[in-house]
Amino acid sequence: MKLLSIFALSLMLAMGSITITSITSSAQAAGEHNHADHDDHGHDHKEHGDDHTDDVSHEHEEQSEEKHDDEDGHNHGSGKHEEGHTEIDADAAKAAGIVVSKAGSATIQDVLTLTGRVVLNRNTTADVKARFPGIVRSVKVNLGQKVSKGQALASVESNESLSVYTVFSPTDGVVLTRNTNVGNVAGDAPLFTIADLSNVWAEFHVFPRDLGKVQEGQMVLVRTLEDGKEIEAPISMLLPTADPLSQTVIAVVTIPNSNNEWRAGMSVEGDVHVAESKVPLAVTAEAVQRMEDKMVVFVKDGDGYEMRPVKLGKSDGNLVEVHEGLKAGEQYVSQGSFIVKADIGKSEAGHDH
Repeated sequence: MKLLSIFALSLMLAMGSITITSITSSAQAAGEHNHADHDDHGHDHKEHGDDHTDDVSHEHEEQSEEKHDDEDGHNHGSGKHEEGHTEIDADAAKAAGIVVSKAGSATIQDVLTLTGRVVLNRNTTADVKARFPGIVRSVKVNLGQKVSKGQALASVESNESLSVYTVFSPTDGVVLTRNTNVGNVAGDAPLFTIADLSNVWAEFHVFPRDLGKVQEGQMVLVRTLEDGKEIEAPISMLLPTADPLSQTVIAVVTIPNSNNEWRAGMSVEGDVHVAESKVPLAVTAEAVQRMEDKMVVFVKDGDGYEMRPVKLGKSDGNLVEVHEGLKAGEQYVSQGSFIVKADIGKSEAGHDH
């Protein structure tokens, strides 16, 4: 009986343990399910929050860009600025020296450019010597002094007769060299060089390949390399001999020099008009400017000026042939183009800002 009671008690305890274990497992499963549901809900909330943040940031960027445009004063899509174009008030353009001309046909000179230098006119330069050897007793003129024909330059005592004679100037001119002083011995060497500077020579070197193009009487535009002074005069002579070193022939241009502006020793260039040709379209050389690595002219466009790239042909320094970019009859800036260029450059610099 006692054993039966113990067995019944053990069976009851075992059944209670099974029930407790089942309840505990069910409770844990329910807890895990609720936690997973909570995590899913939290994740959805986070994703919803991210989408909302992106929308707000995008809207803020757009508003910032609009505000930046407003503050800058630039509306890049408005089309208000036209590249390569500017407007200058008519009165301001006139005051600045802007001149507009009509493009059309012109005669362009075919030019051969020569190099050379200014020298004394050899026909009016004199080396003055003593008539007889002797001692120089007086010198009456100084270097650089102007003298007249027949003016006394010096006195010399002859070695043979011991008489004193006077040395006179053979021409009007300037004393360019004085090679004696009182007490010197006068011999065969020149005592003075007197030159008439009222005209001088420009001597140009003509290479053999160009000799057939150059003739006496052709007009030459002579200009200095230092200050751009220029004068036009004809070729007065071609010397009959060639230089033994350069094999060039000298072409001489006689230049009037009453103001003594052309000084012997100056380097010069000379444009020889060897021929001429008529072209259908040309502009002044002053009209052409370089912008953005292109050669351009400025065309009058209503109240403004438009930059027009052009393809150029031959030029004689005054006119330039135009092959492309401009039509006959169009109004272009023939003088003062640099002012229009500067105004366009200033406008585009301001637009880039």
